[in-house]
Amino acid sequence: MQGVKTLSEFIIERQEDFPFASGEFSRLMNDIVIASKIINREVNKAGLVEILGATENENVQGETQQKLDVFADEQFISALQNGGEACGIASEENDDFVAFDNERSKQGKYIVVFDPLDGSSNIDVNVSIGTIFSIYRRKTEIGQKAELKDFLQSGREQVAAGYVIYGSSTMLVYTTGNGVNGFTLDPSIGEFCLSHPNMKCPSNGKIYSINEGKRAEFSNAVQSYLDYVKEDDKSTKRPYACRYIGSMVADLHRNLLKGGIFMYPESKSAPNGKLRLLYECNPMGFIMEQAGGKAHSGSINIMDIEPESLHQRVPILIGSTEMVDKVLSYY
Repeated sequence: MQGVKTLSEFIIERQEDFPFASGEFSRLMNDIVIASKIINREVNKAGLVEILGATENENVQGETQQKLDVFADEQFISALQNGGEACGIASEENDDFVAFDNERSKQGKYIVVFDPLDGSSNIDVNVSIGTIFSIYRRKTEIGQKAELKDFLQSGREQVAAGYVIYGSSTMLVYTTGNGVNGFTLDPSIGEFCLSHPNMKCPSNGKIYSINEGKRAEFSNAVQSYLDYVKEDDKSTKRPYACRYIGSMVADLHRNLLKGGIFMYPESKSAPNGKLRLLYECNPMGFIMEQAGGKAHSGSINIMDIEPESLHQRVPILIGSTEMVDKVLSYY
């Protein structure tokens, strides 16, 4: 194991670089890691147990909850409540935030928002899915129960954000505002080990990710960009390749490594976009900016949006800086 650095060792080693990597933060990250490992185990054996497919319930978004969504949500809530470092959570799967009522949690300095299983409808066809999380410092006084104002914070106020991708290997990628680092789960020792230090998104790329089946619903600006990426121009390596998995974590992870743009813009059927500001767009925007990329709604930087509700939706253009800027030039 010489030369292998675990996530826990990395956090401890970099505490001076990460001002929020205190003992409480380290323990909070450990709670997230524990939940991720449990979810990873269940995802890997999903075809062998009765957790595939949908439940009879719908979440607040009106979407049928996948069984694994519910399981993952419960694991995160349990791990964070038992850990005591978070005073409350908000999840895509719950109508309202959850303020932990035990005395230890009331002393917690942080709140956590998360999408427990992004792209979970893909699990029936064995496609990569993931977890997205974001950490903020609480606004209410320590010792009180969490309130709504603790959760309605802009992306600029995040102290950490990350995602876990459950694919051919399981990776955890996160930032605390000092660059982006990726850790791959070594199943032989059950530890996340540093595998992608100081991740950087190329400033340009040849991949665009969007559901082109909805092209007729998109704005003229987005349709113009889709025409542009299909033009034959060897000097700019066009036409580009369309790669769309339908799992934001999987699509963005690829584009982060190789360069590209992911788009879920406004449309006639979803004039405010579809993806959630708190659970998906803010954490991914933080990660992408720290990796040298860009995240924009078409009218404002994603990280500068002041949230008005827990489940607010926004359009998003995110990825390599030059590619996002090119789309914006059509707006």
